[in-house]
This record gives sequence, structure tokens and C-alpha cells, in this order.
Amino acid sequence: MNDQPLQISVLIPLYNEDESLPELHDWIVRVMEAHDFSYEILFMDDGSKDQSWEVIRALSLKNPHVRGIRFTRNYGKTAALQTGFQAVRGKVVITMDADLQDSPDEIPELYRMITEEKYDLVSGWKQKRYDPLTKTLPTKVYNAATRYISDVYLHDFNCGLKAYRSEVVKNITIYGEMHRYIPVIAKWNGFSRIGEKVVKHQARKYGTTKFGLERFMYGLLDLLSIAFVNKFGRRPMHFFGSLGTLMFFFGSLLTVWLIILKVYNIYTHQPYRNVTDNPLFFIALTVIIVGSQLFLGGFLGELLVKQSIHATGDYLIADEVGSRPEVLVRKG
Repeated sequence: MNDQPLQISVLIPLYNEDESLPELHDWIVRVMEAHDFSYEILFMDDGSKDQSWEVIRALSLKNPHVRGIRFTRNYGKTAALQTGFQAVRGKVVITMDADLQDSPDEIPELYRMITEEKYDLVSGWKQKRYDPLTKTLPTKVYNAATRYISDVYLHDFNCGLKAYRSEVVKNITIYGEMHRYIPVIAKWNGFSRIGEKVVKHQARKYGTTKFGLERFMYGLLDLLSIAFVNKFGRRPMHFFGSLGTLMFFFGSLLTVWLIILKVYNIYTHQPYRNVTDNPLFFIALTVIIVGSQLFLGGFLGELLVKQSIHATGDYLIADEVGSRPEVLVRKG
């Protein structure tokens, strides 16, 4: 493979998909050759237990455009995508799932939308899905919540079929289970030209899905996490300091009120109780302590932000095939 920039990198994260890989590879190759694209296919094996890696090695020997990276264990789809983003070389990066539910026939139009319509990112929309109601209904709720919180108006955030300008994937960092929110993260990093394309969704041909219902709970928590980090990650004092100051002020007002009430009762010779006998005293004390701790937490957070260095992923790779550019991961 020469050193000329590639037009397209197809990045495919996978876990136990050995049956579908040859068919998917042949389908992608037919599309690339029909449109005369320069390309690479990067399979990210997320610690598969089946024969997926052996299939990838065989495909790499047959086709010099095929590369593969294998993790030592199952880190998750986000880790596979983040590592793959650092390894791809194409001007346009296409991600798709390995289960044949995403159609490679969509690639030419996705490429055109990035290169001609100048989108930073184009997300697929599986308008007609071949999934059970237990999967489609929570997905609709999740997508609606994501639109509301993020102000990114896509119908299907979790569609694996997406296209990116190379600059996008090289300048964002995802971790945990945040692959669902790449459009949100991209927008918050300044890549605001985000498009959407209706894509064909196909019924799964081999195997079963690797995701359970717990992904919706994790997805909601991750959304709240990135929303918080985006708004306050570089200025934690604005959140913790403000909340701590308000609580300290409220506790102080309660304390002053208790003191005034006691002085008034003494001055008017009315019977009174000790301040510590009043439940408001303990509420005031608790609020003042918590407020002080929040303020201190915000202050320490500011110090850490000032000294922090942007972390990069550190995932152990067991093996690798195909031509290898500079990859910002360490090999185990």
C-alpha cells in the first residue's frame, strides 16, 4: 500500500462475528471497486472468543487493503472505536457494525455528503428497523432524551453506520460507553456540521446481539456525565463553588435567625430553649459543613484542571496484521 492519502477508511469494531466477516468484507470490496475508491478496512477485534481473529488474518493475507487490531480482552465498543480512530488513515472514516445489519451500499453517498456537502459528520438513521419492540421502544425514549439534553437533533444516535471527516475522529476522545454520543461530543468540540441520512437496516443474519437492556441505563448515565463534563469539566468551581456558597449562605442565615430568636427571648424575658435543642441548629450546621466541603471540592477541582494533561486511551493489543502506521496505543 502506498503512502498517498486514502479516500476512505472503513472501521469495523467486532466481537464474536466470525460468520459474517467474509461476507461483509466481500461486500465492502465490491462497493469500493465499483466506485474506484482508494480504501482500507480496519477490523477492530474486541477480544473475540470465536474464530474472528483467524478470519481477519486470512482476509489480510488475501487483501492488502485489510488491517486488523486485536485486544487482549473485551474492552467494549467505545475502546475499539477510540483505538481505531487513532489508527485509520483515510480522509473520510466510515464506521459500521460487523453483523451485516449495516449496508456497505450506503458508503458512496455518505462519502459524497462529507466531501461535497462539507459535513463534519453524517449519522445513519435506521428509519425502518428489524428489531423487537423491547429494543426499539427504549431506543426511541433514549433518542428523545439525548436530543433534549444535547441540542443535537438526530433521530438515531446509536446507529453504528456513520461517516466522519478525518479531523473529527483525530480530535475527539471517547471512553466508557460514550460511542453512542460521538455526534454530541463532536459538536461540543466545534464540529457543528452534523448531517443525517436514512439508511437501510437489515435483519441480523448470523448470531445474536451482544448488547442487553442494561445499555439503556448505562447510556443515560453516560449522557448525564458528558453533559456535566462538557459544561463544568474545565471550570468545576462554577458548579461546586456556586452550590457550596449557596448552602453555606443558607446555613448561615439559619444560624443568625436562631441567635436573633434567642436574644429576643432573653430581652423579652420569655422562656426559651438552648440553641442546640432546636432542630434547626443541626440543619444549619449540616448545611454549612456540606457547603464548605463543596466549595473546597470545587477549589481542588480547579487546581487539578490547571495541572491535568489530556489523557489518552491505554488498551493492550495482543496482535496486529496488515500495514501499520503510527498508532497511539501500546502493545501487550
